[in-house]
Parts: sequence; C-alpha cells; structure tokens
Amino acid sequence: MRILITGGAGFIGSNLVRLALSQGHHVLNLDALTYAGNPESLRDVEHCDRYEFRRIDITQLSDVENAINEYQPNAIMHLAAESHVDRSIDGPGQFIQTNVVGTYSLLQASLTYWRTLSAEAAEHFRFLHVSTDEVYGSLGVTGAFTETTPYDPHSPYSASKASSDHLARSWHDTYGLPVLVSNCSNNYGPFQFPEKLIPVVILKCLGGDDIPVYGKGENIRDWLYVEDHCRALLSVVDRGVPGETYNIGGNNERTNLELVRMLCDLLDELAPTESGKSHAEKIAFVTDRPGHDLRYAIDASKIKRELDWRPQEDFESGFRKTVQWYLQNRLWWGNILSGNYQLDRLGVDRTDAATDS
Repeated sequence: MRILITGGAGFIGSNLVRLALSQGHHVLNLDALTYAGNPESLRDVEHCDRYEFRRIDITQLSDVENAINEYQPNAIMHLAAESHVDRSIDGPGQFIQTNVVGTYSLLQASLTYWRTLSAEAAEHFRFLHVSTDEVYGSLGVTGAFTETTPYDPHSPYSASKASSDHLARSWHDTYGLPVLVSNCSNNYGPFQFPEKLIPVVILKCLGGDDIPVYGKGENIRDWLYVEDHCRALLSVVDRGVPGETYNIGGNNERTNLELVRMLCDLLDELAPTESGKSHAEKIAFVTDRPGHDLRYAIDASKIKRELDWRPQEDFESGFRKTVQWYLQNRLWWGNILSGNYQLDRLGVDRTDAATDS
C-alpha cells in the first residue's frame, strides 16, 4: 500500500513507519517536528526509496490537501497529536489546535481526495484515526473499557482526543468516508520521548536522581508494547471494517508503583549503582496530578476475535527489551536531554492550567 502516516517522527509513529516499510509498504510521513518529533528516530530508514518525509503542520488545511493529492495514498493513518497529560494541563490550547483542528483538516482533505477516486480505489481507501483509552475516563477496581464504553474524559488531553474521535466517526456517518478508529492502552518501548513515566524512571535511575511517583503510586494502567500496537494498527487498516472501532490493549495491568519497582529491579541487574544499593531506594512520592484517573484497562477481545491480533510481548519481555534499548541508545536520548527538555515535571500548577504560556 501507499500509506500516509501523520506524526511519523513521534514515538508510536516512528515505530509504525519502520514496521510498514519492513512489510513492503510505501510511506509518506507528515510531521511538524514539534518537541516530540525527532528525525533521529528514523535515521535508519531515511534513505529507503519507499520512504518520504514532509515537514507539515496538519492544522494547515491547504498544505495537507497538497500532500494528499500529490502522494495519492491508499490509506491514511492519523497519529499526529499532542499526547502528554501533564503538558495539556500547563498549555491546553495547543492540544485543541493539533488534536481537534488538525484532525478536522485531515478528515476534510481526505474526504475531498476520496471523492476524486475511482469507484474501486474509493472502496479500498481507509482512514484510520488512532486514539487513546483515556477518552473513557476512569475505571473502578474491576471491569475493562470496550468499544461501547461511554466517553468521560478528565483532562484537556483526553477531552481533545475525545473530540477528535467524535469528528472522525461523524465524517464516516455523515459523508461516508471509510473511517476506522482505534483506542489503545498505554504504550511503551523504543524511541519514547523522555517525559513519559517509563523513560523518566529509566533515565532518573541512570542519573542517580530521585524517581518521582505520583500520589501513592496506586494508579493502574494496562501496558502495550509499541511494536505490538503497530502490528495491530496495520491489521486494522488492512482488514478492519469502516465505521468500526477497535480497542487495542496489552493485557498487562500494573500499579504505577509496581511498574517503577520492576524497572528498578531490571536496572539493578542491567545497570547497577556504583554503591550496590537498589535503584528503588530513590523512589520519591510527589503530589498527585490534578484529575488523575485511577485505573485504565482495555478489553481487546474484538480485535483478537475479528482480526486475529494478539500482543507478542508480555510484561516481562517487553520491559526488558525497553530497558535494554535505552541502555544501548544513550546518544538518542542524550541529545534530547541536552536541549530544552530536562526531565522537569509538568502539570503541577492548577492556577495556570487554563492558560498557554
């Protein structure tokens, strides 16, 4: 296929680009290269003759239209998004622009393009909107999110993604655009920007710094290895039914504290401290995030049943691979930390939460 991927220089996007190319597809990557978009994440494929990159802000409709019309894709996989909850608390405006306005631009440009296609090409065209389980809100101690769970977002990030999900579905219902939506649990793995929990823990351990854990560390997440997620996304584009939603989860629930302690145990083995003390001794509990959802869990039975997808990595294997990757790729994250981002905490100040500075 000729696949246009938005946000292909980001964490999930770069892994998806690499997997799509390995499967023989042609890929056009549209990315604005904001703080989390890193061309270094695709250095190994940049000279592939089936790969193209264009630096484009998806909120600019005319630029998106030109790219789509010139590339003539068989499918569009829309991953470009502002995605960090803490960052959305400090500056919600950019989340509205990228996640809502940007999604509108992609949908409208795709609809215009789709209407120009031959009947056969239009029948096979797909638009996949990639979203998050955070749109569903918070679970109690039991149960799991399904594709029919009502939306209940609690942060500017999740609210902006919920809005974009509704837009995507409405372009299918109103205009017939062959849209699919996926909602996934928390991803982890190679090339994740070091503001998320797992790379923060790894890099704090390597730096000998305190390891921040929100509240009492009781919040529970379902963890999905990024390459498993990317395999699922390509399955949805290839065999999914337009108008349908597919939840993608790793079946790996852990409390944040359990996860941090496990990462510390792995680093005790793979990168022990000079003193011989456990990295876990540096765990420090900090004030919880405003509106922090207690628990997320995905019921992925639909995609397993209908598309025969299952995660290949379990909790032990995926996290060992992830820790090893960060240990082996110090130059990649070192170049990031030498710039503006220094693992500082975001999303703390409630008083400034409604302004962009």
